[in-house]
Amino acid sequence: FEVISCYPGLHALWSHRLSNLLWRTKFPGFMWLARFFSTLSRMITGIEIHPGVSIGRRLFIDHGNGVVIGETSEIGDDCTIYQGVTLGGTSLKRGEKRHPTIGDGVVIGAGAKVLGPFTVGSRSKIGSNAVVVESVLPDTTVVGIPARVIGREHSRVEDSGKSDFHAYGVSGTIKDPVDEKLEAINKILKTQEKEIRDL
Repeated sequence: FEVISCYPGLHALWSHRLSNLLWRTKFPGFMWLARFFSTLSRMITGIEIHPGVSIGRRLFIDHGNGVVIGETSEIGDDCTIYQGVTLGGTSLKRGEKRHPTIGDGVVIGAGAKVLGPFTVGSRSKIGSNAVVVESVLPDTTVVGIPARVIGREHSRVEDSGKSDFHAYGVSGTIKDPVDEKLEAINKILKTQEKEIRDL
């Protein structure tokens, strides 16, 4: 009862199913009504889903406030989207694919922006506040601005509970590659400083 009555992500999806049904008729009056229901849903839930978006089964929008999903986006099954996520476009041309295609089982962390008409592979993970502007291979974890790969999963680690990915950041053995490079440069500099002092 609590989920049915209090979860805005679920309310937004119910509204989207109706809006999408009206949108697909391609009848102008129904398309306007689809946009109207979409706007009404955004006002109530804080989640904006264009009526033209294709959404698979069991999408979970956690918290949800500030989520924006653009018209030509496609979302697979069993995905999780956290608050503040944008699935946006980088082109203004109508009639072409402008928004991302999200594979099955993808997790998109809070505040992430996925911008453009590319594919995010199945079971990938996008870290909080990442800005993704190019394709992501399946079973890959990306973080940063612009997003870069920090890990590849060769097995379903989530089944074993050993994943170091968290929707609000990363921890454990996963390190940002830029941080690793800076650490290596600092070690080299310290070594060189010591050698100069010795000379």
